[in-house]
Amino acid sequence: MKKTTKQAWMIVSALTIGMAVFTPHQAEATTAKPTNEITVKDEQQIKGTVKSISGDSVMIKGKDGKNYYIGIQKFSAEQITKMNLVEGQEISVEGSLVKDYSDFYTFDVYKKDLPKEITKEDLAKLEKLFNQTKKLEKEEKYDEVDKIYLEMDKITKPYILASWVPVSFEEFIEEYGFSEKNIVIKENDKKQLKAIYEQWIKLEKSGKEEQAQVKFDEFQKILQPYLDALYPPVTFEQYISDMELDIPTEALAKLKAIYKDAQKAEKDKNDQLSEKLWGEFDEMIKPYMKPLSFEDYLSDFDFEIKAKDKKQLKKLYEEAIALDKKGDYEKSNEKWNAIDNILKPYYEANKEILISASKVTIKGKVYQP
Repeated sequence: MKKTTKQAWMIVSALTIGMAVFTPHQAEATTAKPTNEITVKDEQQIKGTVKSISGDSVMIKGKDGKNYYIGIQKFSAEQITKMNLVEGQEISVEGSLVKDYSDFYTFDVYKKDLPKEITKEDLAKLEKLFNQTKKLEKEEKYDEVDKIYLEMDKITKPYILASWVPVSFEEFIEEYGFSEKNIVIKENDKKQLKAIYEQWIKLEKSGKEEQAQVKFDEFQKILQPYLDALYPPVTFEQYISDMELDIPTEALAKLKAIYKDAQKAEKDKNDQLSEKLWGEFDEMIKPYMKPLSFEDYLSDFDFEIKAKDKKQLKKLYEEAIALDKKGDYEKSNEKWNAIDNILKPYYEANKEILISASKVTIKGKVYQP
């Protein structure tokens, strides 16, 4: 179960303060699975229907019945916006097969949003470092990858800062959304916040990161009461309101007490205690959660299951649920593993084929990077 989190403050991202740039951190170091072992040409055309859209990727159900994960990272943000992708839309894509999700994030994709002022020499250094990260990601040496990302940041940051035009204090505050909830910052606080913000900008511009962070912490401290009003803590009653639960009164009182303690530990930034309490909360609430019906469970799968397998799955599912309810997780895990073994061939047959798009056609309109 996902624990409750409160957005206690706005994270100052590069995008928020006008330093929009693609960094290696956006190319997540995921352990990606290889594409389906199906006979596919390196270059091919796919026609089908858009199933879903996620940023710079599109999931398509091909007319051949196969599932395709289409990477459109080569296209500019403006082009992707103009495509106006929507679910259910007919689409035609030309592109090349890639083996791994991380292969979509090439150096060309990384550099397309970097400041144009970067010299050829620094671009060459960045490309060398970028290629090292790709190699280390495949070896799952993520600590070393992080170190290289920091080296790359050192190269790019001076260029980013030089071209950075910070938003005004008024625009920056507006981004928090206080006005949407009629939260008014006192004039004295606003005056202090504006002065600190301007000092923070100067320190950031001059590359004094540690001093800038201290200054921004001051900013957050003054702003915190307003953020608490903007994001009030979720009460226990609110948290469980959208869950189907069957909890006896005595258990409800215990759960509420742990919930409050966990929230307090989170607010006090006691991470160790917070994790411990949320773990206890999850374990305690699990037996009282009403499970999905077998039919609802099956509805999440985007493929047809044979009648014989479906019958066996239903029996195993009901047994696993009953064992979970008793708290006999060792035996229930055996049932869930048996369910996974039945479903495995279906997953393999319906695995997404990964395509890096070089041409997209929607309603007769052609887009090329």
